[in-house]
This record gives sequence, C-alpha cells and structure tokens, in this order.
Amino acid sequence: MNGFDKILQAYGKDTANTVTLFTESCAQTEQFGAALARIYQSAECSLPPYIALRGDLGVGKTAFVRGFVSLLAPDAAVRSPTFALVNEYRPRIKNTPVFHFDMYRIVDEDDLYSIGYDDYLERGICIVEWSENIPYALPDDYLRLTIEKTSPDIPDQRKLTLERIN
Repeated sequence: MNGFDKILQAYGKDTANTVTLFTESCAQTEQFGAALARIYQSAECSLPPYIALRGDLGVGKTAFVRGFVSLLAPDAAVRSPTFALVNEYRPRIKNTPVFHFDMYRIVDEDDLYSIGYDDYLERGICIVEWSENIPYALPDDYLRLTIEKTSPDIPDQRKLTLERIN
C-alpha cells in the first residue's frame, strides 16, 4: 500500500468530494491510477463507474489509465484511443470491463452516439479523456480527475484533483 492508497481509502469513506495531490513522475501518476483501481476492485466500492479526465495534451491522462488498467488487466497494452475512440480492457478477475475513451475528435452528439456510447455506460467502468468535449453526455454521478502541470521548473510534477460530481 502506498500513500495514494491511504489518501484514496479516506476519500472513498469520507463525505469529502475533492482530494488534491501531487505526483513527481509519470510512474507516480500510474501508481495513483492503480490505487484508484484498487478501490474499484473492493466489494465496498460505492464510487460511480465513470471517470472523466481533464487536462492538456501530454499531461498524463493516458498514464493514469495505464496505471488503473494495470491492476485490473495486467497484460493489456494501454494506448490512447485517439483514432479508435474507445479501447476495451477485459480484467482477469472481475467480469467488469474498462472502456477507455478519447473524446478529442468528437465534435457533436451524432459523433458520440454513432460509436454506441450509451451502450458502454451500462457495461463497465468508463474512463474518458477529453471529457470536457462532451458535457451534454456526462452521467449525473461521476468522478472528475483534472491533471495539470504545475511548473516549467519541475517538468514532471503534476497536480491531480479528484472530485465526485453528483
């Protein structure tokens, strides 16, 4: 168990809707993703099955997903689904798949619904990069993870803000 696990366990049990922390490397951003996945694996998990990711290009959204999926589907090769729009990762233990979306190229509701977006919402955990492009399609209850670069002097440091929106 790392420091992220402790913070997230408290987050999962607490009534607080927001937690902010900092990572110093891509590997730590992945560790944060794995820590959140551990909560999703637990029988007591009451978090919504939707994680909306926000952040600029190259900030670490896919690194977070790589860490999250590494715990659930360790053999999966996680890549940003920029052109495919959605990648599916099947976990080994639980039967709940993880759907990794990239909404960067989505320009309207027709684009979104042509990929069967609504069907995915019912079938597994959805992690959505560029979720700010689809505000009209976000569920009523979801987690929003904003990843930001903190300083040009510390190029690998990131500020991660996890909020429950409901």
